[in-house]
Amino acid sequence: MKKLHIARYESAGAEYFGLVDGDMVRRLPGSPYESLSPGAISDRLADVKLLCPIDKPRIFAVGMNYRGHIAEANAKTPTVPQVFMMPSTAAIGSGEPIIIPKEAKVVHHEGEMAIVIGREGRRIPRESAQDYILGYTCANDVSERVIQQAEMSLGCLFVGKSFDTFCPIGPVIATGIDPSALSISTRVNNVVKQKGDTSDLLFDVPYIVSYLSQSVTLLPGDVILTGTPSGVGVISPGDICRIEISGIGILENPVIREI
Repeated sequence: MKKLHIARYESAGAEYFGLVDGDMVRRLPGSPYESLSPGAISDRLADVKLLCPIDKPRIFAVGMNYRGHIAEANAKTPTVPQVFMMPSTAAIGSGEPIIIPKEAKVVHHEGEMAIVIGREGRRIPRESAQDYILGYTCANDVSERVIQQAEMSLGCLFVGKSFDTFCPIGPVIATGIDPSALSISTRVNNVVKQKGDTSDLLFDVPYIVSYLSQSVTLLPGDVILTGTPSGVGVISPGDICRIEISGIGILENPVIREI
């Protein structure tokens, strides 16, 4: 597939999908899951507001999937992907604030590469996984650790990962890139906290897509977070969290406290 950057954006009170081309966005006539051929209308990138590139996505996530993070956490190496889900209300776009909830005691950033599914599929063979992928984007699997640890001690995982705004995604969906060797970094207030490479993934992209599809029919617009490298750490109100992945772009979010 050709290298493209797909944006979802707002212009003059309406929402569109488009292809970023320099300082312009070439508007798509409909959904990118239907066609990536732009129409005649273009918008100036400076005049539009970028939105979360997927509207109300189903969000799947894989835990402990970077060898470096497994070592950092002194965790047992998984034999199958450790999958959990987040609600669509956790998703926000680049520039929107991560809201630290009133219940929070310790909140961490987790910079991740995310897969965006482009077509429906069930029991997808590993060798055919790429045929079902639209592209890739940046994500931040924000985590409240005290709640998460209490949940995990009981064999579950949901609330600590699922507060509203706890899954920033964006800024675009990148197509035509190789997900097996992308550099990924997380900065907090411009200080590098995480620096890794997707070559360190325990379970690679085709394996994850195939594995999930054995039980779940994957749908266009589904988002699958693939795990985080070592270096996870605290974010607090007033911080700016910035995740950058080569070939995709920069996902940046301010951090505020719930009022």
